[in-house]
Amino acid sequence: MNRALRYVAVGAITLSLLGGGVAVAFAAPADLHSPTPITATAPAAASLTAKASATTVNAWQEFRISGIAKGIAAGSKVTVQQKQGAKWVALPAQTPVNATGAYAVRVKLGLKGVNQLRIAGGNAVSPVVSVTVR
Repeated sequence: MNRALRYVAVGAITLSLLGGGVAVAFAAPADLHSPTPITATAPAAASLTAKASATTVNAWQEFRISGIAKGIAAGSKVTVQQKQGAKWVALPAQTPVNATGAYAVRVKLGLKGVNQLRIAGGNAVSPVVSVTVR
């Protein structure tokens, strides 16, 4: 340990003892010139899965989309989105995520043909699910 650091440490301990405070111990790293690596774990990224209960339905026939939400707090809402042209549009179908991360939402579609759907919530979107409406 270099001499200046030793004097600073001894001076700080002496001042705290004279002032009636608690003594604080200082530890100097073995090599003052090499930085200590800092490792931090980033929070898990949010993710969603989605599966439709049917791949083909009649117009306005109810079906469900269910899945698992990871990294999304229980009680947070997830919303069904439908691809309309080049844009994803939120449908008025949403449901909260339960304590285990599972969700299931009822959906009715009237737009005939292949509909591309996904679930969005918690800064995550699920893979696309296709449902054909007859």
